[in-house]
Amino acid sequence: MTTVESPARAGNLTIGPIEVDVPVVLAPMAGITNTAYRRLCRENGTGLFVSEMITSRALVERTPGSMQLIQHHESESIRSIQLYGVDPKTVSEAVTMLVAENRADHIDLNFGCPVPKVTRKGGGAALPWKRTLFRNIVEEAVKAAGDVPLTIKMRKGIDSDHLTYIEAGKAAEGAGVASIALHGRTASEFYSGQADWNAIAELKNAITSTPVLGNGDIWSAEDALRMMDETGCDGVVVGRGCLGRPWLFADLTAAFRERAGLIPAGTRAAPDLGHVAATLRRHAELLVEFFPSEEHACRDIRKHIAWYFKGYPVGGELRSQMAQVTSLQHLDDLLGQLDWSMPYPGEGAEGPRGRAGTPKRTALPDKWLESRELSENDQCAVAGAEIEASGG
Repeated sequence: MTTVESPARAGNLTIGPIEVDVPVVLAPMAGITNTAYRRLCRENGTGLFVSEMITSRALVERTPGSMQLIQHHESESIRSIQLYGVDPKTVSEAVTMLVAENRADHIDLNFGCPVPKVTRKGGGAALPWKRTLFRNIVEEAVKAAGDVPLTIKMRKGIDSDHLTYIEAGKAAEGAGVASIALHGRTASEFYSGQADWNAIAELKNAITSTPVLGNGDIWSAEDALRMMDETGCDGVVVGRGCLGRPWLFADLTAAFRERAGLIPAGTRAAPDLGHVAATLRRHAELLVEFFPSEEHACRDIRKHIAWYFKGYPVGGELRSQMAQVTSLQHLDDLLGQLDWSMPYPGEGAEGPRGRAGTPKRTALPDKWLESRELSENDQCAVAGAEIEASGG
């Protein structure tokens, strides 16, 4: 891959009127990037931290779940919300609501979800295949957003035979989006294999007036710097790499500031077990503030246990007990059994995390690939696409 110069390699990231100190964005992740986790990441470093995906129809109907998900803590100076939708009118109504009620400073549209129950109805990563529908959604959303920057996140396409990212990127640029993020995989790849950073470089070369962000396989600050060097992209979007590692944002902030000459060269985060335990405890505490009950918060923290202790010599029995924690006091008792002085394990704690899945044929509506335009049959399929699901 040829190294490409990027004007934002070490500087700020500008998205409309928003300027972020470092070119780093937290990817929306279902069940992960709620207010609590965004606060935790922000306490560790700098960036743009985006909410879990929210369906536009649920938001327009003001369902309790959607209204909770658009909540932001007072410390969140830039309120970023990601929407999902398949109907231009409904998406426009949801954007209008967020803007009119001053609930967001940045809105992102999801066209990257590979989850079968979404793509099966023509949503997520399947939607850009229907080029007119895609363009209408983006144009209506940009119009409704007004001065609030609206961005999109997408994948390369449905599969290697049905790529859409260059065409969709140009359509989004023409519609006036503030940035375009590309995950270097197709929907059929899910999260398997290696992300195609060449595709990010190709999109960057094709888009001349809008920032292009790269997403996929950023497991370290060095990966982020390398992606920007190799693709020329204007910023990076970090998803699974920060699971159980909110301090990755400290590394990313330091790496970009070092490159810009703003701080002296230093070392990356190498947290001992005590730091990991304290961060996990802080995460649980923030979840208690977010959820309606301590029990609910503790149920939520359970899924993070394996990610936090990846590579650390924590016994299976203790891990199992933490994965069944019922209260903060219970968690404190279990964390107290750890040797907090145990040093960082190095390579064992690095690298991929989260489920990668395996390549498989993308679930699509019947005859979806027969035409790039929306047929009557397609319209019936997308009518039920706005469901509570997410991906990236």
